[in-house]
Amino acid sequence: MSQTSYAIHFKPTTTGRGVLQSAPCIGHRTFNPRLRPFLALTTSIILPHTMTTAVIIIFILVYLGMIAGRIPFLRVDRTGIALLGAVAMLLTRELTVTGAWQAVDASTIFLLFALMVISANFAQSGLYALITRNIIVTNITPKFLLLIVIFVIAFLSALLANDIVCLATTPVLLSACMQRKLNPIPYLIALACAANIGSAATLIGNPQNILIGEVLRLSFPKYLAMAILPVTLSLIVTWGIIVLLTPDFKAKNSFKISKKIEKDDAANQALDWPRAILTSLILIVIVGFFLFTTFHKPIVALAGASLLLLSRKQHTASILSRVDWQLLLLFIGLFIVNDALYQTQTLPEIVKTLANYQIDLESQAPLYVITAILSNLVSNVPAVLLLLNVVTEPSYGPLLALSSTLAGNFIIVGSIANIIVVTQAERGGIKIDWLTHARIGIPVTITTLALTGLWLALLNSF
Repeated sequence: MSQTSYAIHFKPTTTGRGVLQSAPCIGHRTFNPRLRPFLALTTSIILPHTMTTAVIIIFILVYLGMIAGRIPFLRVDRTGIALLGAVAMLLTRELTVTGAWQAVDASTIFLLFALMVISANFAQSGLYALITRNIIVTNITPKFLLLIVIFVIAFLSALLANDIVCLATTPVLLSACMQRKLNPIPYLIALACAANIGSAATLIGNPQNILIGEVLRLSFPKYLAMAILPVTLSLIVTWGIIVLLTPDFKAKNSFKISKKIEKDDAANQALDWPRAILTSLILIVIVGFFLFTTFHKPIVALAGASLLLLSRKQHTASILSRVDWQLLLLFIGLFIVNDALYQTQTLPEIVKTLANYQIDLESQAPLYVITAILSNLVSNVPAVLLLLNVVTEPSYGPLLALSSTLAGNFIIVGSIANIIVVTQAERGGIKIDWLTHARIGIPVTITTLALTGLWLALLNSF
C-alpha cells in the first residue's frame, strides 16, 4: 500500500505574491505528515524574505546603473539597465506579467508619446531651425542675443518636449554662432539650461513633469500660475550668471564646425509652412483644452497627434523616427522596478528610518533638497519615479516638479537635455567637458533652486 504524504509547492496569487500550499502526493519521495506544520512555517519565513532581498538587490543595482549611466565593460545604457531590471523583477515572481503591466502608468506614457509626435512635427517642418537661425543672425549685441536665445528656447520647451527642442536647435545654433564668429559654448550651455528651466513652467514641458501631473492629478492652469514667476526669474538669473562668467563672447580661431553639422543645417533651410501652421494650430487647441477644460490630457494630446500623422507628404515612419522610444522604454522599465520594490513595503520603512534622522519626506524643505540631490545622482526621471512611491499628496507636486527639473542643470548627466546638447555639440566639433559645464551649471542650479525654494516657502506660509 502506498504511503500518502504532502508536497510543498509555490503558487502565485493575483497580487503577484506567492503563497505556499501543501498537497498530498503518492510515491517513494514522501514527507511525514507530522512535519507539515514545520515545513510550512519554515518556508513561509525564508521564501518571502529571500524574495524581498532579491528585489532590494535588483533595485539597488538598477539605480547604481542609473548613477553610472551604463554597465561597466558593456555597452548597456540607462534604458537597457531599466529593462534588464524589470525582467529580473519578473523572475523573482514578486510581480506577475499582468502586475507589471498594471505598474506602468499608461496616462503618462500616452501623453509623453503624443507630445513627442507633436514636437517631432515641428522639427520635421523646419520651424525650430528657422526660429533659431533668425534669432542668432539678428543685429544685436552678443549679451542681449544670449538673453533672447534663453527666453525663446524656454518658451518652446514649456509647450513641447524639451529634449526634441534641444535636438532640433543645437546644430542650427552652433552653425549660426560660427557664422557670426561667436563663441558657441556659452550659447550652447544657455540652450541646455533654458530648456530645463523653461520646461519647469508647465506640466507638459518635460517627462518628469508629465509624470508628476498625471500621477498626482495636478491642475494645469494652477501649476502654471504657481510656476511662471520663479521660472521667469530663474531665466534672468541664468542669463546674468553666464554673462558674468563669460568675459569674451567672440569665437577663438580654434573653433571649427564639422561638415556634418553644416550639412544638417543646410538640410533644414526649407520650411514646410503648411505643416508648421497646422501643428501650431493643433498645439494651441490642445493647450486650450488643458487650460479651460477637464478633458483627460492624454486623450486630447493623442487626438491631436493622430491628426498630424494624416499627411500626403510626410511618411508616418519619418515622424515616428523622431520619437524618443528610448525614454519611453526607460519609463516602462522603471515603473516595473519601482512597483516591485513598493510591493515589498521596504520604502515605508526607509521613510521611517529617515524620519528618525530628522529627514522627514512629509516636510517641504527636506523633500525639496532630497529631490534635488537624488535628481543629480540618478537623473531626474528615475528620481521622480522613485519619490512618487512615497509622495502621494498633490500639494507636493509643484515642489517635486520644480526641484527635479531645476536640479538638472547641475552636471551634464543631470538631465537628458544636457546630454543631447553636449553630444550634438561634440558631433559638430565643439567639446563641452564636465568642468566647462559645471562652471556655469553649478551656480545656476544653486541660485535657481534657492530662489524657487524661497518662493515655495512664501506660498506655503499663506
